[in-house]
Amino acid sequence: MASPERNKRNSDKEMSFWEHLDELRGTLWRIIIAVVLISLVTFAFKEVLFDDILLAPKSKNFITYRVLCRLGDWLSMPSLCVDPSHFQLINISLAGQFTSHMNISLVAGLILSIPYVLWELWRFIKPGLTPDEIRHSRGAVAVVSVLFLTGVLFSYFIVAPLMINFLGGYVVSESVSNQISLTSYVGSLTLMTLLMGLLFELPVLILFLTRLGIITPGFLKKYRKHTIIVILVVAGVITPSPDVFSQLIVAIPLYALFEVSLLISSRMYRRRHTPAG
Repeated sequence: MASPERNKRNSDKEMSFWEHLDELRGTLWRIIIAVVLISLVTFAFKEVLFDDILLAPKSKNFITYRVLCRLGDWLSMPSLCVDPSHFQLINISLAGQFTSHMNISLVAGLILSIPYVLWELWRFIKPGLTPDEIRHSRGAVAVVSVLFLTGVLFSYFIVAPLMINFLGGYVVSESVSNQISLTSYVGSLTLMTLLMGLLFELPVLILFLTRLGIITPGFLKKYRKHTIIVILVVAGVITPSPDVFSQLIVAIPLYALFEVSLLISSRMYRRRHTPAG
């Protein structure tokens, strides 16, 4: 028969578990409320959300195209000066525009609330960390937020314009015109933006895997050449333009991201394997 002390310890553990679960539920609710509120704000500013942001890369006056034109004039490469307004966006379903408005508002709400979401998650896991883990994780929310938002901006100003210009102007026959559906345009742009935001979290992922001992700097150095090939392939898929310069615009930042990840992994590896004192 279990002693009263043992029953009390089990009761304390059960209470601790339910309190932990209740705290998780509160964290998730605060995150959901924050995302929904920010999404409602972005939903209210429809003209800004679509005309000034989402549809801006379709205009030849978009800052990326202006910079590329000036760069093309300087390098005597007129192919860099492009006009992406050669295709039309159409809506082919009754609720298509309203659905696109709702979807892009949710995506914008999620992107803008990322710092708060990460801060809430950090508050939740912090009590379970040791003082040493807390010390090494200081500033993690800011770093992860900055990396994600940097990836989003990189996609919006670099990747998306190149992708829109090539795919929007690609034709298999002169008898076939490009009339892109609004949902296809919105879906492609938001998907690419979110993927690039996650891709820019590579240094954080490498740091975590190195800390767990799954990846070492030697492993990353061994497959550096393979990584370069993969990056070039990814750049070719993202910007399927035959213009090599456009592919390098994408490939160089991605490779720099890999080198930063390698540097972070090396520092973490040395720290873990250097004897104390």
